[in-house]
Amino acid sequence: MEEIKLTGERRREKLLEWLKASSPLTGSELARRASVSRQVIVQDITLLKAKNHAILATSQGYVHVTPSDEPTARSIIACRHDRDRTEEELLLLVDYGVSVDDVIIEHPVYGELTALIRVGTRSEVYEFIEKITSTGASYLSELTDGVHLHTISAPEPGRIEKACEALRKAGFLIED
Repeated sequence: MEEIKLTGERRREKLLEWLKASSPLTGSELARRASVSRQVIVQDITLLKAKNHAILATSQGYVHVTPSDEPTARSIIACRHDRDRTEEELLLLVDYGVSVDDVIIEHPVYGELTALIRVGTRSEVYEFIEKITSTGASYLSELTDGVHLHTISAPEPGRIEKACEALRKAGFLIED
Protein backbone atom coordinates (compact mmCIF):
# COMPACT_ATOMS: atom_id res chain seq x y z
CA MET A 1 0.00 0.00 0.00
CA GLU A 2 1.41 3.39 -1.00
CA GLU A 3 1.86 5.72 1.95
CA ILE A 4 0.16 9.09 1.63
CA LYS A 5 0.48 12.22 3.73
CA LEU A 6 -2.91 13.31 5.03
CA THR A 7 -3.71 16.29 7.17
CA GLY A 8 -6.47 17.26 9.58
CA GLU A 9 -10.07 16.58 8.57
CA ARG A 10 -9.12 14.53 5.49
CA ARG A 11 -6.95 12.23 7.64
CA ARG A 12 -9.82 11.68 10.07
CA GLU A 13 -12.15 10.88 7.14
CA LYS A 14 -9.65 8.27 5.94
CA LEU A 15 -9.36 6.82 9.45
CA LEU A 16 -13.13 6.29 9.48
CA GLU A 17 -13.02 4.71 6.01
CA TRP A 18 -10.23 2.34 7.03
CA LEU A 19 -11.94 1.35 10.28
CA LYS A 20 -15.29 0.77 8.55
CA ALA A 21 -13.62 -1.37 5.87
CA SER A 22 -11.41 -3.47 8.12
CA SER A 23 -11.19 -3.46 11.87
CA PRO A 24 -9.69 -3.86 14.34
CA LEU A 25 -6.72 -1.79 13.23
CA THR A 26 -3.91 -0.86 15.58
CA GLY A 27 -2.83 2.71 16.15
CA SER A 28 0.55 1.80 14.65
CA GLU A 29 -1.08 0.48 11.47
CA LEU A 30 -3.26 3.59 11.14
CA ALA A 31 -0.21 5.79 11.74
CA ARG A 32 1.72 3.94 9.03
CA ARG A 33 -1.13 4.34 6.55
CA ALA A 34 -1.53 8.04 7.29
CA SER A 35 2.24 8.73 7.51
CA VAL A 36 1.95 10.29 10.95
CA SER A 37 2.91 9.31 14.49
CA ARG A 38 0.81 7.01 16.63
CA GLN A 39 0.19 9.96 18.99
CA VAL A 40 -1.45 11.90 16.13
CA ILE A 41 -3.74 8.90 15.56
CA VAL A 42 -4.67 8.81 19.26
CA GLN A 43 -5.58 12.51 19.07
CA ASP A 44 -7.56 11.97 15.84
CA ILE A 45 -9.49 9.06 17.37
CA THR A 46 -10.31 11.26 20.39
CA LEU A 47 -11.63 13.98 18.06
CA LEU A 48 -13.72 11.45 16.12
CA LYS A 49 -15.19 10.09 19.35
CA ALA A 50 -16.02 13.66 20.41
CA LYS A 51 -18.03 13.93 17.17
CA ASN A 52 -20.02 10.84 18.25
CA HIS A 53 -18.36 8.31 15.95
CA ALA A 54 -18.68 4.88 17.54
CA ILE A 55 -15.02 3.89 17.81
CA LEU A 56 -13.75 1.59 20.53
CA ALA A 57 -10.17 1.01 21.57
CA THR A 58 -9.75 -2.71 22.18
CA SER A 59 -6.81 -4.97 22.94
CA GLN A 60 -6.72 -5.85 19.23
CA GLY A 61 -6.88 -2.26 17.99
CA TYR A 62 -9.50 0.33 17.12
CA VAL A 63 -12.94 -0.87 16.06
CA HIS A 64 -15.74 1.07 14.39
CA VAL A 65 -19.08 -0.17 15.71
CA THR A 66 -22.23 0.08 13.61
CA PRO A 67 -25.79 -0.51 14.85
CA SER A 68 -25.89 -3.84 12.99
CA ASP A 69 -22.91 -4.98 15.10
CA GLU A 70 -25.01 -4.69 18.25
CA PRO A 71 -26.00 -7.97 19.90
CA THR A 72 -29.57 -8.62 20.95
CA ALA A 73 -28.65 -9.93 24.41
CA ARG A 74 -26.31 -8.38 26.96
CA SER A 75 -25.56 -9.18 30.59
CA ILE A 76 -23.11 -8.29 33.34
CA ILE A 77 -21.74 -11.26 35.24
CA ALA A 78 -19.55 -11.52 38.36
CA CYS A 79 -16.62 -13.93 38.29
CA ARG A 80 -13.65 -14.91 40.40
CA HIS A 81 -10.52 -16.83 39.51
CA ASP A 82 -6.76 -16.50 39.63
CA ARG A 83 -4.55 -15.32 36.76
CA ASP A 84 -3.88 -18.86 35.54
CA ARG A 85 -7.55 -19.49 34.73
CA THR A 86 -8.19 -16.36 32.64
CA GLU A 87 -7.76 -18.12 29.30
CA GLU A 88 -10.02 -20.98 30.43
CA GLU A 89 -12.76 -18.51 31.45
CA LEU A 90 -12.61 -16.55 28.19
CA LEU A 91 -12.52 -19.66 26.00
CA LEU A 92 -15.49 -21.11 27.81
CA LEU A 93 -17.52 -17.98 27.05
CA VAL A 94 -16.60 -17.67 23.38
CA ASP A 95 -17.20 -21.40 22.84
CA TYR A 96 -20.86 -20.72 23.70
CA GLY A 97 -21.02 -17.93 21.11
CA VAL A 98 -20.74 -15.19 23.72
CA SER A 99 -18.52 -12.14 23.28
CA VAL A 100 -16.68 -10.69 26.26
CA ASP A 101 -16.92 -6.93 25.86
CA ASP A 102 -15.02 -5.74 28.92
CA VAL A 103 -13.71 -6.39 32.40
CA ILE A 104 -14.76 -4.22 35.35
CA ILE A 105 -13.31 -4.08 38.85
CA GLU A 106 -14.13 -2.05 41.94
CA HIS A 107 -10.81 -0.59 43.04
CA PRO A 108 -10.61 0.60 46.70
CA VAL A 109 -9.00 3.93 45.71
CA TYR A 110 -9.97 4.64 42.09
CA GLY A 111 -13.50 3.23 42.19
CA GLU A 112 -14.84 1.43 39.16
CA LEU A 113 -12.24 0.65 36.51
CA THR A 114 -13.29 -0.72 33.12
CA ALA A 115 -11.12 -2.05 30.30
CA LEU A 116 -12.42 -3.13 26.92
CA ILE A 117 -11.55 -6.67 25.90
CA ARG A 118 -13.86 -7.36 22.93
CA VAL A 119 -13.08 -11.01 22.33
CA GLY A 120 -15.61 -13.20 20.57
CA THR A 121 -13.54 -16.03 19.06
CA ARG A 122 -10.85 -18.41 20.21
CA SER A 123 -8.23 -16.65 18.08
CA GLU A 124 -9.12 -13.30 19.68
CA VAL A 125 -8.78 -14.87 23.14
CA TYR A 126 -5.35 -16.28 22.22
CA GLU A 127 -4.27 -12.86 20.86
CA PHE A 128 -5.46 -11.15 24.05
CA ILE A 129 -3.63 -13.63 26.31
CA GLU A 130 -0.47 -13.36 24.18
CA LYS A 131 -0.55 -9.56 24.41
CA ILE A 132 -0.86 -9.72 28.22
CA THR A 133 1.93 -12.29 28.42
CA SER A 134 4.33 -10.61 25.99
CA THR A 135 3.99 -7.20 27.62
CA GLY A 136 4.17 -8.49 31.19
CA ALA A 137 0.95 -6.62 31.94
CA SER A 138 -1.29 -7.54 34.86
CA TYR A 139 -4.95 -8.41 34.60
CA LEU A 140 -7.25 -5.89 36.29
CA SER A 141 -8.70 -8.73 38.35
CA GLU A 142 -5.32 -9.18 40.03
CA LEU A 143 -6.00 -5.90 41.85
CA THR A 144 -9.13 -7.38 43.46
CA ASP A 145 -8.04 -10.91 44.38
CA GLY A 146 -9.57 -12.27 41.16
CA VAL A 147 -13.02 -10.71 41.61
CA HIS A 148 -14.29 -8.96 38.50
CA LEU A 149 -17.29 -8.31 36.29
CA HIS A 150 -17.67 -8.88 32.57
CA THR A 151 -20.17 -7.34 30.21
CA ILE A 152 -21.00 -10.17 27.84
CA SER A 153 -23.15 -10.16 24.72
CA ALA A 154 -24.62 -12.62 22.26
CA PRO A 155 -27.03 -12.70 19.32
CA GLU A 156 -29.62 -14.42 21.54
CA PRO A 157 -30.25 -14.73 25.31
CA GLY A 158 -30.04 -18.54 25.30
CA ARG A 159 -26.32 -18.45 24.59
CA ILE A 160 -25.70 -16.28 27.64
CA GLU A 161 -27.77 -18.61 29.84
CA LYS A 162 -25.82 -21.67 28.65
CA ALA A 163 -22.48 -19.91 29.07
CA CYS A 164 -23.40 -18.84 32.61
CA GLU A 165 -24.34 -22.41 33.49
CA ALA A 166 -20.94 -23.58 32.22
CA LEU A 167 -19.21 -20.82 34.23
CA ARG A 168 -21.14 -21.95 37.31
CA LYS A 169 -20.05 -25.59 36.83
CA ALA A 170 -16.42 -24.51 36.32
CA GLY A 171 -16.50 -22.50 39.57
CA PHE A 172 -16.07 -19.06 37.95
CA LEU A 173 -19.46 -17.47 38.57
CA ILE A 174 -20.16 -15.53 41.76
CA GLU A 175 -23.81 -15.61 42.70
CA ASP A 176 -25.96 -14.17 45.48
